[in-house]
Amino acid sequence: MYSTNITPDPETGIGKWTEADFFRAVRQGVRNDGAHLFPTFPYTTYTRMTDEDVRALKAYLFSVKPVRKANKPPDMSAPFRWRFTLKGWKLLYFKEGRFQPNPAHSTQLNRGAYLVQAVTHCAECHTPRNVMDGRNRSLSMAGTPDGPEGELAPNITPDGSTGVGSWSVDDMAEFLKTGDKPDFDNVQGLMLGAIDHGYKHLTDADAKAIAVYLRTLKPIKNKVERKKKRK
Repeated sequence: MYSTNITPDPETGIGKWTEADFFRAVRQGVRNDGAHLFPTFPYTTYTRMTDEDVRALKAYLFSVKPVRKANKPPDMSAPFRWRFTLKGWKLLYFKEGRFQPNPAHSTQLNRGAYLVQAVTHCAECHTPRNVMDGRNRSLSMAGTPDGPEGELAPNITPDGSTGVGSWSVDDMAEFLKTGDKPDFDNVQGLMLGAIDHGYKHLTDADAKAIAVYLRTLKPIKNKVERKKKRK
């Protein structure tokens, strides 16, 4: 899979997309020409975003410099490259709908839940998938050795032995902003990129809200280890 041009270039990017086109892509995983988007674009979680945030996202993307660069089609064998098959995939693994705050929870906890479940889409990377690329919801956030680009995605449930149960709220918030772990190690790989290009810009309040929410997840014992390299 290759990432696509989302600058406002009218010919090779999204410059001709209307607000309705943009909303349909983010909320339903459908392109402006009606074709289904592959779920490597995490519309499965973006669907929970508020109208205000989707509209703000569009406003920002349309403010960047247009770049004329043609998209490269996915390099996959049949039937995985056939977009029309995604209609069936969505029936199995996609449910459209907005985030609903829990009135029994605090404003901070609901904010953290919204950010994790909708905006930062943590489960997309930290949950193992089946052969159809659907998330195994029984192991949600419990990590996988085969995450994006084949990288290990660790268990981020508060399990004491295999997850982040020993991390405090402040430890987690600090990690999201700096990549520094409480054992004085630091993050590498794709998560480092996610922090450098995204999480480090979180407000302190939002970083803490995410940490508070992650501490409320069901602890799942799931030891995730790196795949052994073939000799």
